[in-house]
Amino acid sequence: MNKHIALLRGDGIGPEIVDSAVLVLKKIAEKYGHSFQFTPYLIGGSAIDETGAPLPEETVKGCLSSDSVLLGAVGGPKWDTLPGNLRPEKALLGIRAAMELYTNLRPAKLYPALRDDCPLRPDIVANGFDILIVRELTGGIYFGERGIRQGKYGEEAYDTECYSVMEIERIARAAFDAAMLRRKQVISIDKANVLESSRLWRKVVHRVAEEYPEVTCTDMLVDNAAMQLVKNPAQFDVIVTSNMFGDILSDEASQVTGSIGMLPSASLGATKRGLYEPIHGSAPDIAGKGIANPIATILSGALMLRYAFGMEREALEMERAVDAVLASGARTADLSHGGASLSTEEMTQRILSQI
Repeated sequence: MNKHIALLRGDGIGPEIVDSAVLVLKKIAEKYGHSFQFTPYLIGGSAIDETGAPLPEETVKGCLSSDSVLLGAVGGPKWDTLPGNLRPEKALLGIRAAMELYTNLRPAKLYPALRDDCPLRPDIVANGFDILIVRELTGGIYFGERGIRQGKYGEEAYDTECYSVMEIERIARAAFDAAMLRRKQVISIDKANVLESSRLWRKVVHRVAEEYPEVTCTDMLVDNAAMQLVKNPAQFDVIVTSNMFGDILSDEASQVTGSIGMLPSASLGATKRGLYEPIHGSAPDIAGKGIANPIATILSGALMLRYAFGMEREALEMERAVDAVLASGARTADLSHGGASLSTEEMTQRILSQI
């Protein structure tokens, strides 16, 4: 299978970790008889330095003409004083909009080898957990009507939560499709006891669930979900929820894994193209030192194989390689607690040796 992958290496540690993921993807392609072509494009601060804009038109065109997109990270103190519309982070919103991405997939997995790094009690995480949060990305309160007005008590601010049936249907289908590749369980998280938007959300999700008889679908209120994520995270398989609830819960879930440097993500739209990236930032303080953890970006590459290309076998191979290396005791500096650690290149080579 021949695939063209756009590379957005970005800023800070972005180039280093994307290069690591490319090496692993090339090894997978070689082993399974695929051909991956990689084309780099500018984004973020590096794009500002070279073109004056955080998201050049060439980058947008390149991403739209590719089969998928792998992103490192953007931003850094060098560009913090720029106007908001010229900041590196503006490029992330721009590329997501250009690619019409409305689904955000955020896995939160506790690796057995990293159980001691989890902040939860050992008895709670004895069997680990593997959660996939499916967050609606382009609707809800972040995109609703907002403003400042005079109210009962003087000046007040307001933001509006609004969801259409279409928006809920498409994110629900994305969640159920993902569940079909996993343990076939979906928990829909809302606030239907208070919010009208959540009542519509629940109604539509239940209707979509009827299209997936193999998948078990249950509801959970968001306040209870926040508690259950720390009380019994293993009960979750796929979570589907709104933009704001997903924003909050995915950050909570990432912290109970013990290391944000391990977590990949995917942003998807109506096509299978998608944008794949680690959830961590550009870490400018360690850029160029060769000590960044490449695992989240490598695992983002695995998500790309699974969701963009339908290569489940190959994705599992990458994930199992990471599992094996961690089980051997290999750690980058962010996971070593001051002990012996591997460089970015050394960790990458260890993972390659398992493929």
